[in-house]
Amino acid sequence: MEFTAQQIAAYLGGTVEGDANASVKTFAKIEEGQPGALSFLANPKYAHYLYSTQSSIVLVNADFVLEQPVSATLVRVANAYEAVARLLTLYESMTQRRKGIHPLAFVSPTAKIGEDVYIGPFAVIGDNVTVGSRTQVYANTTIEEGAAVGEDCILYPHVSIYHGCRIGNGVILHSGVVIGADGFGFAPSEEGYEKIPQIGIVTIEDNVEIGANACVDRSTMGSTYVRRGVKLDNLVQIAHNCEVGAHTVMSAQVGVAGSTKVGEWCMFGGQVGVAGHINVAPRTHAGAQSGIVSQKKPGATIMGSPAMDFRQWQKSSIYVKRLPDMAEELKRMQKQIDALNARIEELTK
Repeated sequence: MEFTAQQIAAYLGGTVEGDANASVKTFAKIEEGQPGALSFLANPKYAHYLYSTQSSIVLVNADFVLEQPVSATLVRVANAYEAVARLLTLYESMTQRRKGIHPLAFVSPTAKIGEDVYIGPFAVIGDNVTVGSRTQVYANTTIEEGAAVGEDCILYPHVSIYHGCRIGNGVILHSGVVIGADGFGFAPSEEGYEKIPQIGIVTIEDNVEIGANACVDRSTMGSTYVRRGVKLDNLVQIAHNCEVGAHTVMSAQVGVAGSTKVGEWCMFGGQVGVAGHINVAPRTHAGAQSGIVSQKKPGATIMGSPAMDFRQWQKSSIYVKRLPDMAEELKRMQKQIDALNARIEELTK
């Protein structure tokens, strides 16, 4: 597939600066550009590569100011990062998807399989499972009895979907994802811990993407919910009976404890921990390694453990660095106070 600068500009609603007939057939990072490749510039830190890149076409923001001439043809758009994402999505949609059931796959005779589905070798489709049209189920993936997977999904190798769980349309599950394992429910007893049966399910709504080796646990009763448009990074843990609000994103190693509701459009950095049985307000932005024990103010930016307002955390972190010196100063001050008190006692005798 080959596209000219003029075609790309027309698709993106941009303008061409340079050779409108320049063509590309692949993508490349701007620092690794090559003839026939399309690159983009969104981060100012990479601006210097624009003047030496070998890429034929570069997407730049409409307000970007050139400091010197460039050899590449520029396509100016409102948002270069968003524009390249649209082009990559278009490119992927035009790539031929696999179809058919591999002879080494097992598909239950009671399963309902849609049109143009791909099921790879050693995949297992259990009894009464539904797989929607154009969904891709890669090798060694297991979908247990009674589960339902929607249309246009991609389930990469070694995904496990437990019995009864529901997966919406356009969902992407990367390798090692486990949907519907038992929630961590145990009741202490004199003999140890008695397992509490987890009889609920997991519901994943449309256009969710979940990274490698992430887990969403089934509920004790009812359902654990991951709402539409949520994006979870690798190694994220969502515990039983949680609800993750629409369009929330979580970076790697985030953990959300049981029965917690996370609002819409939240953003959590890496290794954020969220306590159980709380509500996190919509549009909360939590910095890496924050420990959230309560968050009721929508739109807040928080940091630290326990998490606090970001500006407060910045001020606090300055004093934390100075604690050893402050401790020594306190010791000296205490000695001076003790000496003064002793002197006062002498004078008052």
